[in-house]
Amino acid sequence: MKTLVAYITSQTQLPKKSVENTVKLLNEDCTIPFISRYRKELTGNLDEVQIGEIVKFKEQYEALEKRKATILKSLEEQEVLTAELQKSIEEATDLIALEDLYLPYKKKRKTKADTARENGLEPLAKIIMAQTRSISSSEISSLASRYVKGEVNSEDEALEGARHIIAEWINERTDIRNMLRNQLERYATISTKVVKKMADDEKAQKFRDYFDWNEALNRIPSHRLLAILRATSEGFIRNKIEIDDEKALSKIEDRVVKSKDAASKQIKLAIEDSYKRLLFPALSNETLSAAKEKADETAINVFAKNLKQLLLGSPLGEKRVLAIDPGFRTGCKVVCLDAQGNLQHNETIFPHPPKNDSSTAMKKISSLADAHKIEAIAIGNGTASRETEQFIKRIHFKNPPQVFVVSEAGASIYSASKIARDEFPNYDVTVRGAVSIGRRLQDPLAELVKIDAKSIGVGQYQHDVDQTKLQNSLDTTVALCVNSVGVNINTASIPLLSYVSGIGPKLAENVVNYREENGAFASREEIKKVSRLGEKAFEQAAGFLRIKNGKNPLDDSSVHPESYSVVSKMAKDEKVNVQDLIGNKTLLQKINLENYISEKIGLITLKDILKELEKPGLDIREEAKVFTFNQNIKTIADLQEGQLLPGIVNNITNFGAFVDIGIKESGLIHVSNLADAYVSDVSEHVHLHQQIIVKVLDVDVARKRIQLKLHK
Repeated sequence: MKTLVAYITSQTQLPKKSVENTVKLLNEDCTIPFISRYRKELTGNLDEVQIGEIVKFKEQYEALEKRKATILKSLEEQEVLTAELQKSIEEATDLIALEDLYLPYKKKRKTKADTARENGLEPLAKIIMAQTRSISSSEISSLASRYVKGEVNSEDEALEGARHIIAEWINERTDIRNMLRNQLERYATISTKVVKKMADDEKAQKFRDYFDWNEALNRIPSHRLLAILRATSEGFIRNKIEIDDEKALSKIEDRVVKSKDAASKQIKLAIEDSYKRLLFPALSNETLSAAKEKADETAINVFAKNLKQLLLGSPLGEKRVLAIDPGFRTGCKVVCLDAQGNLQHNETIFPHPPKNDSSTAMKKISSLADAHKIEAIAIGNGTASRETEQFIKRIHFKNPPQVFVVSEAGASIYSASKIARDEFPNYDVTVRGAVSIGRRLQDPLAELVKIDAKSIGVGQYQHDVDQTKLQNSLDTTVALCVNSVGVNINTASIPLLSYVSGIGPKLAENVVNYREENGAFASREEIKKVSRLGEKAFEQAAGFLRIKNGKNPLDDSSVHPESYSVVSKMAKDEKVNVQDLIGNKTLLQKINLENYISEKIGLITLKDILKELEKPGLDIREEAKVFTFNQNIKTIADLQEGQLLPGIVNNITNFGAFVDIGIKESGLIHVSNLADAYVSDVSEHVHLHQQIIVKVLDVDVARKRIQLKLHK
């Protein structure tokens, strides 16, 4: 535990006590949302990002310790483990240093050095490498001649074999490997050349910027490196890592060569062989892998940040919605949903070409809006979206509903999924897709958790990054969003419940089964009756599960049941009941929190409780706003430099933000056009689904590229 805490503290610079207590909580199977929300005294008020860092480095440390144990066992079995080697392994602080120590003993396929040893050439290699006295050319030849026997047919073969052994010794020296790593980290460049036969390939054209490219590897942006690696894997280009070879060889010689004689010539030849055949290929690959890992991390962070903004998008709330999945030839699928998102009606209308039956479609939409008391209309942003929006705005409603254009990203994935089939077994994919569009307007978070986050399309190169790390990051992001908002246990779906702290897919299923068999939960205490939901799961989950109109008003708040007694004491001391305390700002401000501090509950938590009692169950998300694109802009051909247009940010990358301006192609606000001064973080200036005004800077119709500037 001590070494683990020391390791995490050195990596994060967080207070030792905070790390120690957080690790203890994690070992007790507490979740990040629970720890960050309900154990602030123990962690020193660490937030979920800091706790996430502790989790990351805890896993790194555990992986390192596991690898150490494997290596030590292997060395013991080989009977080569010395006290000094064991000490070095136990003190290693990263996997690279550890693998360097293990390299000389690692089981590998037969090498040229192994063959030379089998031919009895190791003594000759040791004599050459010793450099204890000057050796002449004739003496080297004489020495080599003694080893001409068996498989060794000449002095040259003897010397070559000896050099292979020396080359391997040089390759295994930790100081040389670290020196070369340093050269690669500081000076390596990545260069690319197009594969000639692919130069005119249509698919290769999106990578044509990289047909002849050269850039410092330590400065290349994440998106550019990932693009180069994708183009390489698809066979359009070849890439190469380079440094100054002469400088690197000179640095190795400085460490190895001690004389100027015939032996030193052999050593220099061995150094060159070791560098070209062993050291550079392995370490340049290692450097590229490290750069790729860094690029992955950047891309994953951008994806996670975008996903968080998308999931925490503005909900319309419990309103009756008519949702439309637009289309031309196949028509527009229309569904009516009640305030809880239940499907009430579905049918298809054909207001657009080729049928052009807009008159019938208008009457149908108008009558459905009346019949189902529709409060809002959600239109998917795919094919025929703009035409459908204009069609809807021509309808004269008795009670005009608000009209919203909703992102369809991933809706087709959901409509064909098992979750959708289980929800709507008697309806086809078109109905399910339209329902998803409507529910996204009501509550984006509740609906989007049903879709694999990678299918939502708010990142770049998501298929090129480490898939396990990406999945873990996105799962963590979804969980943090779900728990920061809270979940109505009586209406939540299995996918939504499964992200609640301490629940998971199986318990989520059990919760829904209990609800179906026994009716709505009347209190948080009743949650304990769910099959296999024990005390630990209840402790982790209860504060994030809400009971609307339950027996205890605190059940619809983020106050944890473990703190109900202190709230009751506050109410009693103020001579009111708990219900009278909730929302009564004047009364709450009079409470002296110092009177309620105990061993179990501290001032930080008490302040959180008071804040929650002021506005219990307050949704942290902004309210949904109506938005309208410029109706005169229908295609890229309608754009002109200097135009000011309304738009919605639909993707954020490290190099800028993509903006939907109501046509098929999204425009790009390059990072340099976000502000007058230098911008290092795009998300500091814009966020996903933000409604903004942009200025058109440049339009390339042929390449379908639109350059925009954020208009203040």
